[in-house]
Amino acid sequence: MGSFVRRIRWKRVLVALGLLAVVAATPWVWVQTSSAAYRHEAADVPDAPVALVLGAGLTRAGTPTPFLAGRLDVAADLYRRGKVHVLLVSGDNSTVEYDEPSAMRAYLIEHGVPAEVVVADYAGLDTWDSCTRAKRIFGVERATVVTQRFHLPRAVALCRSAGIEAFGVGHDTSEWATTTAYGHFREVFAAGKAMWDGLVAKPDPRFLGPGESGVTSVLRR
Repeated sequence: MGSFVRRIRWKRVLVALGLLAVVAATPWVWVQTSSAAYRHEAADVPDAPVALVLGAGLTRAGTPTPFLAGRLDVAADLYRRGKVHVLLVSGDNSTVEYDEPSAMRAYLIEHGVPAEVVVADYAGLDTWDSCTRAKRIFGVERATVVTQRFHLPRAVALCRSAGIEAFGVGHDTSEWATTTAYGHFREVFAAGKAMWDGLVAKPDPRFLGPGESGVTSVLRR
């Protein structure tokens, strides 16, 4: 009798663990499946008025990190191909000493992108904030999101949840194997917050404020 009871208990434990695994995996599956049809290479991504370039850190010198420079190179390539017409660079400027959008804008201009088509969002503090501010503050309806490939599923899923007809092109970081592996690992856990923000809570960005005409002004020219 005792062994029978123990077997029942183990079965319950295994069922509970299985259910827990399903619940834990659901956000990652949502991120992957909801974005799969909209992730492309630069050559075949559909045209969009705007490229939304997400921040990825600065060096101590205040210049883009290699990861961020890679994203910016992808965005500049999309502009040269005629795939996009405005580059909206969205990053963290929460302190005077740290200004991702200005560094991103300067990099693009230094690499031949006309200054007048680079618009900065200084309050893109995370992926959801960047996406929802692009929609609600800058009036973006259709965009190509540019980030690292391991981050692209979450970025596209969140931008589409924010109401943008979003596509995505990712920067290949395979030459940085360790950092890229960590990026993939981190995305598994970040998917939970993404699903909460994108499907359930849909919170306001930390900084909302009035609408800005930078993107629409360029597109009207």
